[in-house]
Amino acid sequence: MSFSAPGSPPPNTPDQPPSAVPPMPPVPPQAQPYPQHAYPAQPAYPGQPPYPGQPAYPYPHPYPYPYPAPPSPGIMLRSPHGLATALTVLLSIAGVAALLLTGIRVYLWSLMDGLVKDPLKVKDIALARVDNVTAVADGLQGMLWIATAIVFVMWFHRVRQNGQVFRPDAFTLAPGWAIGAWFVPLANLVMPFTIARQTWTASTQLAPDGSFRKVSSAPVTAWWLAFAGSQLTDSVFSVLYSAADTPEQLRGAAVVGAVSGLLTVAAAVLAVTFVRKLTALQSTKAAHGPYAAA
Repeated sequence: MSFSAPGSPPPNTPDQPPSAVPPMPPVPPQAQPYPQHAYPAQPAYPGQPPYPGQPAYPYPHPYPYPYPAPPSPGIMLRSPHGLATALTVLLSIAGVAALLLTGIRVYLWSLMDGLVKDPLKVKDIALARVDNVTAVADGLQGMLWIATAIVFVMWFHRVRQNGQVFRPDAFTLAPGWAIGAWFVPLANLVMPFTIARQTWTASTQLAPDGSFRKVSSAPVTAWWLAFAGSQLTDSVFSVLYSAADTPEQLRGAAVVGAVSGLLTVAAAVLAVTFVRKLTALQSTKAAHGPYAAA
């Protein structure tokens, strides 16, 4: 006979199995690290594929190559195609409007030249007409350029953000300067061009062996020279036209205005080339990776 303390479970008897004991949970195996020489295939960029509908591509070279650098946190690739298309349309319309305005300024020059040579041959109604047409054309072009500038800055910031993902070490200015640089007096003649050149470099694929592969940046330089020239000459024209009191002064202002208009047309055409080329560079790099095909 055996005795148990009050409240304790009864002892096992030969007819009863021993009390069940819950099994211990299995111990998970230790994770094995990758060998030092193994470089598993990685997606092009962390997270989702670069553009909707495009698969992530594997690196064609192992990690010992210096590219790509890790992207900045919170920045993802976004397609600039929609903005580039809208910008192409707006720039084309703005170029046509600038060409028409150039014609009006040439007509103003001819009237002022005739007025200087023979005042009796120029009628007052012609002078009033060209003045009214100039005012209306300037107002319409101003509104058109505001809309174009808004879309351009949006596209410019988009491609700058993509450049940050492609190659962060290519930039000397933060992404926010892609917007702010346009509003800094005097600096807006240099800083946007610097950002455009660096974005162009960051969007260019490397050579198959990982070395730097240069793609001519002539579209960037040509666009910027025409754009800066048009802005400077247009400012001079505005000052001369507002201060003109004589036919001679109006004639001189009209010459500067015509030159400004032609530079504006050239800037619009070159801007379309720049926008489409840079957008194509980024699309190629996002779809095929940082290394160009052999």
